[in-house]
Amino acid sequence: MIRWLFLIVIIVFIEIYAFQAFRTLTKIKWALLTYQVISFLILAYIIYSFTQFDRSVGQNKQSLFTLGLMLVVYIPKIVLTFVLFGEDLFRLGAGAINYFVNNDVETSTIPSRRKFVSKIGLGLAAIPFISLIYGIFEGKYNFKVIKQTLFFADLPDAFDGFTITQISDVHSGSFDNKEKIDYAIDLVNQQNSDMILFTGDIVNTHAAEMHPWIESFNNIKKPEFGKFSVLGNHDYGEYVAWPSEKEKADNFEAIKKLYGQIGFSLLLNENTFVQKGNDRIAIVGVENWGKNFKQAGDLNKASASLSKEDFKILMSHDPSHWEYEVKNHEKHFHLTLSGHTHGLQFGIEIPGLFKWSPVQYVYKQWAGLYENVGRYIYVNRGFGFHAYPGRVGIWPEITVIELKKGKSVV
Repeated sequence: MIRWLFLIVIIVFIEIYAFQAFRTLTKIKWALLTYQVISFLILAYIIYSFTQFDRSVGQNKQSLFTLGLMLVVYIPKIVLTFVLFGEDLFRLGAGAINYFVNNDVETSTIPSRRKFVSKIGLGLAAIPFISLIYGIFEGKYNFKVIKQTLFFADLPDAFDGFTITQISDVHSGSFDNKEKIDYAIDLVNQQNSDMILFTGDIVNTHAAEMHPWIESFNNIKKPEFGKFSVLGNHDYGEYVAWPSEKEKADNFEAIKKLYGQIGFSLLLNENTFVQKGNDRIAIVGVENWGKNFKQAGDLNKASASLSKEDFKILMSHDPSHWEYEVKNHEKHFHLTLSGHTHGLQFGIEIPGLFKWSPVQYVYKQWAGLYENVGRYIYVNRGFGFHAYPGRVGIWPEITVIELKKGKSVV
């Protein structure tokens, strides 16, 4: 009860300040009334939608729309609130100086709100508003091919120049545009890599979410050295209320079969070798292991038959696994491929110069390449989207990694 009261107070606080910004700019009564009515209707819809959320169904098109609407409306209003609340603190400070220092008790001690500050606030609020709208209609399908070359002194000679395409976090239950998905799959095929690796989260929750997309994903051509995959945290059906444990288990089995239905060999805490000439490398796949998520992955089991000298590529969905278990493991995993974070689907990236997302305060490795004493992890930003039905600044990614023989460099 206290939590809900606190949330109501916060919403009222934000709405009051957002309204103040508009009222500072215009005194037209019908315009102000229209703003209030629209704000009330949007808030009422959001509250109604969340009360109708069905835990047995999980995320669906309505919940995606609702969360998107909430972010589009309230993030700009939060920006406005910060600006105007900051001005109020300044006004109170100026009033206090007027009263206590200047002894000015005859005039108003608190300066009036300045119109230009409201204009600044609205200008700043327009940035996330426009960005979030773009993210919903265009950004979520703004696929980028990111290429990375990695050098290893102990890479088997035959694999010098070997290329891997990685995809991750498909979240097929969120898709709504077949043409865009087919375009992305064409991009995957255009890379002509030697191997394709898929690091988990084929659905949001239910196996049936993937059924409309099986034909499209079956168009991913099988390269010479195969297509391999692992499970992600969403593939276990953990985030909904199931009528029975049997239904949950049946769904999990159906999800595992999905990977085979689109031509990927699913590795469940196991490994396989790929041979090229007289050389070979190991592909290791663990089930999901996350610091704050399901820990079904068993790295020791997956690598039991391997030696430290074997060149190993590990697929592990959650990058926190690398931080807590992989990077210092005695078996020496040369390259780990992960996903999971999506880069929060929100951030700022200037390739090669700067990248930032709020998710970096949760995950040390959240997007791109990281290294620890010659062992690498690459975190794919994700193919699909989840929760927020869009992407801002952190675009959907198809990764191409080339392995090269030589001295390790970052």
